[in-house]
Amino acid sequence: MRRHPACAAHEAPSSQPWLHQKGSVIQEFGTVKQFPVALSYEARMYSSQRLNKVLADTQILYGLYKKHHWSMRGATFYQLHLLLDKHAGEQLELVDALAERVQTLGGVAVGDPRHVAGITSIPRPPDGVEEVPAMLSRLLEAHEIILTDAHDAAARTAELGDDGTNDLLVSQIVRTGELQAWFLAEHLVDTPLVRA
Repeated sequence: MRRHPACAAHEAPSSQPWLHQKGSVIQEFGTVKQFPVALSYEARMYSSQRLNKVLADTQILYGLYKKHHWSMRGATFYQLHLLLDKHAGEQLELVDALAERVQTLGGVAVGDPRHVAGITSIPRPPDGVEEVPAMLSRLLEAHEIILTDAHDAAARTAELGDDGTNDLLVSQIVRTGELQAWFLAEHLVDTPLVRA
């Protein structure tokens, strides 16, 4: 083990942190290392690639939920403010589940926001605040992008025998996304006025 320079000079232990360290990349993004998970290299590579795409889109959806949670306006402010924050928390849990599955397969999960921005298919929103129906529509469109990709990825990973990835995509990504989309879409229904 390498000794800290302060320790070597004084031969006494030091609590000084080793600051400004640089290191080599020990695994490139887009590769998978061998893990004893009873899946072929091809299955693990394919699943990691598909999961990273869903992961990037899910990180963007999480960010959209937070942006719209902070920017909510109007008569339904309180209800939507709370709902969007709840959905954001659920999306954050999905981000972690997706990233851990990529790592479990021996891959490298996409994590840097700048890298995520290069992978996502979800359109960038304006920097300012949109009207409430536009915010909700934007969230619904993002959900549909993720759901379309997750359905396809689930079917293909099942064909490759990757039951764990298939289960994650179906039981967590698809089911959560469908439920959240339902809650959002119902806020865009034009209800008739009740006359006394």
